[in-house]
Amino acid sequence: MTVIRGRRPLTFLALVLLLAQGPSAQSPARPTPETVGVSSARLQRLTGALKAYVTAGRLPGAVTLVARQGRIVYSEAVGYRDRESAAPMRTDSIFRIASQTKALVSVGIMQLQEEGRLRISDPVASYLPEFRNTTVAVPNGNGGYDVVPATRPITIRDLLSHTAGISYGSGPAADRWKAAGIEGWYFADRDEPIAATVARIAALPFDAQPGERWIYGYATDILGVVIEKVAGQPLDEFIAQRITQPLRMDDTHFYLPPGKAGRLVTVYSRRADTLERAPDAGGMTGQGAYVSGPRRSLSGGAGLLSTAGDYMRFLQALLNGGRLDGVRILGRKSVELMTADHLNGMEYQPGVGFGLGFSVVNDLGRRGRLGSVGEYGWGGAYHSTFWVDPMEQLIVVHMTQVIPAGDLDDYSTVRAIVYASLVDGPKTNVTATGAVRR
Repeated sequence: MTVIRGRRPLTFLALVLLLAQGPSAQSPARPTPETVGVSSARLQRLTGALKAYVTAGRLPGAVTLVARQGRIVYSEAVGYRDRESAAPMRTDSIFRIASQTKALVSVGIMQLQEEGRLRISDPVASYLPEFRNTTVAVPNGNGGYDVVPATRPITIRDLLSHTAGISYGSGPAADRWKAAGIEGWYFADRDEPIAATVARIAALPFDAQPGERWIYGYATDILGVVIEKVAGQPLDEFIAQRITQPLRMDDTHFYLPPGKAGRLVTVYSRRADTLERAPDAGGMTGQGAYVSGPRRSLSGGAGLLSTAGDYMRFLQALLNGGRLDGVRILGRKSVELMTADHLNGMEYQPGVGFGLGFSVVNDLGRRGRLGSVGEYGWGGAYHSTFWVDPMEQLIVVHMTQVIPAGDLDDYSTVRAIVYASLVDGPKTNVTATGAVRR
């Protein structure tokens, strides 16, 4: 079991003293998961279950981390980073995390609010003037649509909660989005800055009025451009300086440094109950653009690469109320606001609302899956996922690279085994509204 802490080098004197104490001092007995209320035997079922997915050809490989009360109690890599070369998956393998990028960018927006440089209630047009007069496409009943003015300005909070009415170009005016060259969430192969793409998005008709419905789309890419404008620096520099470097997330990048290319996990596609290796070129399913692409588009909605360990550190900081290893990236009250439900009754999923960057469980019975009220999380298009359960002081990160994933049900297996391994009571209480009491 590993404590989630930073890497601090020993001084020469400390190293000499440590070696002088003999082997037992160098390799102390590792605490077992039982010290934080987790059954080792029950949790180890997860390894066999995931290996069975690999053996059956349903999953190429995966890395799964589980932490409880700030300690990593499970860290395993199964299967292959690349099946064709028989390269094994390792716990330091690097994954395309796609929409898990949204959580970091959302935190970046909250950091700027804490500094008084913006307010999430502000209109987006205060920072990106092209959003001053947005429009909405309304179906007219004849197979077409009418374009009408937005009834109010889109706010930053609308973008954070995905209630701005902006999809990934799949709404009534999909023809105009396609004609403008705006399709899909993948940006790594685009040879233009994200701000130029977002400026074109602003001129297109959106799918719903601001605050009318939960619609998933380019909202967080727009937030990334807001960060660039307010902070006066590229998004990758901001994320590195404000989040990944302070938290020692050394393998989290928008584009992969050449020396790390050998650790990038191969993408597979699940088709007709088999896994096919995606081609080296080919947009979102390809292998190459994050290594050898134009490296110009910094997608705040889906652009980051990371490891399971790096992402675990980010989530542990949030579970700790915004700090890790003495470094604070966000205030406790900002984390509480981000992980509260902001949908005000808008339909999303039974028992689940949405906060400022995360889905949020507010009714466990209606959701119908193991977990807790107050649990928050999200996932990525390449079939990676995470969740944080404040009631149980639990974090789970599960990384793989399969798109499309088809009927893969490994999420449910991971969830069932992890919760079955908890053998003590929760360390916190959660109110009916999902607020955590410590």
